[in-house]
Amino acid sequence: MAPEFSEKGLFEVLEPASQTLPLVFNSPHSGRAYPQGFVRDSRLDALSIRRSEDHFVDELFQAAPALGAPMLLAHFPRAFLDVNREPYELDPRMFEGMLPPYANVSSMRVAGGLGTVPRVVAENMEIYQRRMPVSEALDRIETIYKPYHACLRSLIVRTHLQFGFAVLVDCHSMPGNIRIAGGQRPDFIIGDRYGTSAAGDLSRAVVRLFEDMGFVVARNKPYAGGFITEHYGRPAKGLHAVQIEVNRALYVDETTLQKKPEFEAVQAGISWALLQFAGYVEKYASDSALAAE
Repeated sequence: MAPEFSEKGLFEVLEPASQTLPLVFNSPHSGRAYPQGFVRDSRLDALSIRRSEDHFVDELFQAAPALGAPMLLAHFPRAFLDVNREPYELDPRMFEGMLPPYANVSSMRVAGGLGTVPRVVAENMEIYQRRMPVSEALDRIETIYKPYHACLRSLIVRTHLQFGFAVLVDCHSMPGNIRIAGGQRPDFIIGDRYGTSAAGDLSRAVVRLFEDMGFVVARNKPYAGGFITEHYGRPAKGLHAVQIEVNRALYVDETTLQKKPEFEAVQAGISWALLQFAGYVEKYASDSALAAE
């Protein structure tokens, strides 16, 4: 299945020359290699089907390997398969045939058309012209979802073994029309599942770094983190997961999906924040190790 997506495969790990930080970066929704058959079978045109992408987020966070941390990025698109879901969040209305009994068919995400195999892209635009065989959905889970998570898990385990501590930074983007209390447009939203996926000091540090650059930053509302943040964050075990949402309107034209002139400035700001956060995490990990002795 991989050649349909990218000559680089279904996903890719950008490794540092040497991992020097207890950080792992993940960009699960920035994939933009669309199989021709998928586009042909869709009721959407080639631009509309991209509305669910986290546009260019892999590029916004591309400084991670140079800082000394690996970065996992998807080449397959979110509209084809969403790895930020449980493995079997599936909508029975989409498929021909019976779903397995362990499928979660009643989650809020399934109800909204945004399950593991999505039914819609943003603005409730239906993807498919007709029902899909259940076997096709299960094949995507076996051949893409499970290998992706196995890779992510191995990076986190490797990092935790090396440093005794690991922080997963899950990188995403959000629509420009999102508003928070007072009607403000947030530039960034930092999610830690309301303090359950990461130590509050870590997520608050990210908030402060972006605020110090003059950005409007919110924490957990309206995005507290998805399946990946919830699943991998185990602060009591020294495994922390923080989600960063970047407002697309900062750097991309949401009509044409082309980069704005401001793209490089936003990228540079994120790179600076990652550098500062790397230093903070190193000190935090060291202090935590001393406290445990």
